[in-house]
Amino acid sequence: MGGEFCESSPYPPIADYGFLSDCETTALVAPSGNVEWLCLPRMDSPSVFAAILDRDAGGFRLGPADLTVPAARRYLPGTMVLETSWGTRTGWIIVRDLLLIGPWHHDVELSNTHRRAPTDYDASHVLLRTVRCVSGEVQVTLDCEPVFDYGRRPAHWAYTGHGYHQGVARGDGVNLELKLTTDMRLGFEASRATARTLLREGDTRFCALSWTVHEPPYTFADAYDRLVWTAHHWQHWLARGDFPDHAWRRFLERSALTLKGLTFAPTGALVAAATTSLPETPGGDRNWDYRYSWIRDSTFALWGLYTLGFDWEADDFFWFIADVAERDEELQVMYGVDGERDLQEHILDYLDGYEGAKPVRVGNAAHKHHQHDVWGAVLDSFYIHTRSRDRLDERIWPVLRRQVEDALRHWREPDRGIWEVRGQPKHFTSSKVMCWVAADRGARLARLRRDFDLAARWQAAADEIHADVCAHGVTERGIFRQHYDTDALDGSLLLIPLVHFLPPDDPRVRNTVLAIADELTVDDLVMRYLPKETDDGQSGEESTFTICSFWLVSALTEIGEELRARRLCEKVLSFASPLGLYAEEIDPVTGRHLGNFPQAFTHLALINAVIHIIRAERGSLNEKPWRTSAPGSL
Repeated sequence: MGGEFCESSPYPPIADYGFLSDCETTALVAPSGNVEWLCLPRMDSPSVFAAILDRDAGGFRLGPADLTVPAARRYLPGTMVLETSWGTRTGWIIVRDLLLIGPWHHDVELSNTHRRAPTDYDASHVLLRTVRCVSGEVQVTLDCEPVFDYGRRPAHWAYTGHGYHQGVARGDGVNLELKLTTDMRLGFEASRATARTLLREGDTRFCALSWTVHEPPYTFADAYDRLVWTAHHWQHWLARGDFPDHAWRRFLERSALTLKGLTFAPTGALVAAATTSLPETPGGDRNWDYRYSWIRDSTFALWGLYTLGFDWEADDFFWFIADVAERDEELQVMYGVDGERDLQEHILDYLDGYEGAKPVRVGNAAHKHHQHDVWGAVLDSFYIHTRSRDRLDERIWPVLRRQVEDALRHWREPDRGIWEVRGQPKHFTSSKVMCWVAADRGARLARLRRDFDLAARWQAAADEIHADVCAHGVTERGIFRQHYDTDALDGSLLLIPLVHFLPPDDPRVRNTVLAIADELTVDDLVMRYLPKETDDGQSGEESTFTICSFWLVSALTEIGEELRARRLCEKVLSFASPLGLYAEEIDPVTGRHLGNFPQAFTHLALINAVIHIIRAERGSLNEKPWRTSAPGSL
């Protein structure tokens, strides 16, 4: 189970990274002030900094010359601007890091990437870093060493026409240029750009890494103004939300900001995480590329965004799903951020991997898997969207109809389940339940259209699936099983009360929720399954899945175990990273975060769980105190 933290490791703990985004690309910043992950020009592009996967794969440090452990780190409240405070023996400095966002700049030419309606703002394609000395004096160093194409192609630096204050980095065979602009004096050492300066109280400096034709700031005053504009943008965006007045509001707000940061604004796609190949098991091989958009995330994404009042973002993601569902005869499990179908998986065997965890993968072979839960996710998404609009868009109906028919055509077949196991396909209970969701929601929408014959046929199919699951998906103990050939438990069965497959007071629902809480947990945190009982095609153990722990909070609330639900929610919230972020898994012994980071589905499940608790506290679990009710509810 997990592994003990290695104090001598050169890699920071996953939870210690700061997350930056401009809604087109993302970056991770280590506590040392080193940018250790940045892919350009978009989230799933090849990296230019990848020290998180190999210490020689590129990084960009700005900080004091003689310290690597800061005094404090935080986000400026309500923003994605990371602030790091450093206290040295001689003075204090404050570093602020952000990916700049500015006013919409495609006034003359059309954007080549945006397919959603333009807003008032757009990514500036600049990584900005500022430093200010607040007392004493501090020697500050800059060390920028890009390595293009996932650490394969070192940079070659040259000066531009701005003296010692701007350099350009190029790589052989790479169609990308990086400009580093600063009010410090740059020098080049092979593939590195460096600078060193002594700051005294009141002194300021900046550096800006840019990668498109849009101009970076050339003075600290300009850099500061653009920092303020970006910070105000995030605060104004967050102010649009509808957050309950509750002690856990800050978790909802940080989750909302994180989900926004994991959204690719040009298309509305929501990626599963910002990274690839951060291990689910220390030193293990459960390392996957999560920089893609999973269809199954759609239901909880729409529910969470609509619930918190972010209708525009929910609509953009909905139309991304609708675009690919309309285009493709057969819906895939996942897509690229621009709707790409081919996500061929490659192994980068020359990279060491995070703390030696190999292989490092780019692409994801699971895009070819047959996973029957996708139809239910799409139909529940359509249902939630329609409820938010009180009408069903005519463009959507043929798409919706095809998804329901696909679910009915395939539901009797085995699949690889919600966890994308790489063993043999099975008749996974949760997959059958989601096929029921597809037929059930389809029938409801058909009735909304007054197509009663079609509604009757789909309802009959939903009833048939329901009966099959109840006949073959329940053990002799009256507990839902992982798949029809085993009595093993599975965390995905917690979705049964959340999609309202059965009433929460049904003994089988209650038995399943409590069995998972008692038998599929380690120190109260939930595992998705026991690897020794599941043919997942992988070796080794794994830690608890934070998604499942938050699902258990919601499920316990549904069955009336509100005190137990609140205690568990408090415990899982206490495992948040110092900056309020979550990876995919948590080692319950050490509290160490594992897997890709930050993880969208974890933050979606957090929103669902916290809202369940708040509604239960206010006696309104079955009402709608905010924007919409839970996934699948009437």
